[in-house]
Amino acid sequence: MPTEARVCAYSAVMMGSPILLKLFDHDETLARQVFQLIKQQENLLTVNRSPSEIMNINQAAGQHAVVVSQPVFELIQIACQVSQLPDSCFNLAIGPLVKRWKIGFQGDHVPPAAELQARLALTDPRDIELDAAARSVFLRKAGMEIDLGAIAKGYIADCVQAFLRQQQVGSALINLGGNVQTVGAPPDEPQGWAIGLKTPFAGLDALIGVINVVNKSVVTSGVYERYFKVDGHYYHHILDPKTGYPLDNELLSVTIISDRSIDGDIYTTLLYGMGVEQGMRYLAAHPDIEAIFVTRDKQVICSSQRQFCFTLLDDSYHQPETMQPTH
Repeated sequence: MPTEARVCAYSAVMMGSPILLKLFDHDETLARQVFQLIKQQENLLTVNRSPSEIMNINQAAGQHAVVVSQPVFELIQIACQVSQLPDSCFNLAIGPLVKRWKIGFQGDHVPPAAELQARLALTDPRDIELDAAARSVFLRKAGMEIDLGAIAKGYIADCVQAFLRQQQVGSALINLGGNVQTVGAPPDEPQGWAIGLKTPFAGLDALIGVINVVNKSVVTSGVYERYFKVDGHYYHHILDPKTGYPLDNELLSVTIISDRSIDGDIYTTLLYGMGVEQGMRYLAAHPDIEAIFVTRDKQVICSSQRQFCFTLLDDSYHQPETMQPTH
């Protein structure tokens, strides 16, 4: 009889989050290589410490262009394109606002409206000048700051997936603190990897349900991840680039199921800004991207379940009959 496959889990704390790697062969050397790869990428993309290529760009704002490596240039190029989509809530130039709010960090508070207005003037992605031939990036105004925090984890998760496939790994999972990317499926689990969807504002282990995927990325962005509360009002980390304040709509979270984790990062922000109705219409034209919306009135709405299987576990939430996929 075949022996049951055993999962080997490796963990570290990086990028300010717990990182989890699951393999089905005990291989500490491979795990060490994965964590080294994550560290290398983090050092290129971080805005939280110097030196990094992104910090170099920000420190030269209003002064001169900065030459960066090809992968970093391409990532900035993608982020610029998405930031300039009509009514996009994704904005890589939002750094000055993120730093002023400090949501999720010590010293978070509601900034004066005048200060937010002043910083909004420094967040126009059209003020980012890219030169593909020179691989250079120039922020035209002093005080501008790009922040790839909304896209970096997805990019790194995809780098890890590509590396594992290069190493002939047939089954693996990497969790970069909310960005889950998978390779294949666990042995003897045809439904794929089981990934929990957290219950907003509940305990760490409280789950609304479980998402099963094979060879897919699962990325969730929610208002309960980083926030603070003042006078009964919650201020969360998903900022509206038009107003400078946290986005306020019917959603508690958006989960994206896609091939690439970088797409998960992009679309969680875009679709959170759109809301359920507009988001569902948008997804109808993008069959490679799927979403699970969790609303404030405790609905769990799946765009479809072509690329994943969702099982509801929390009976205080419900899936609307009209939006449940047919099998």
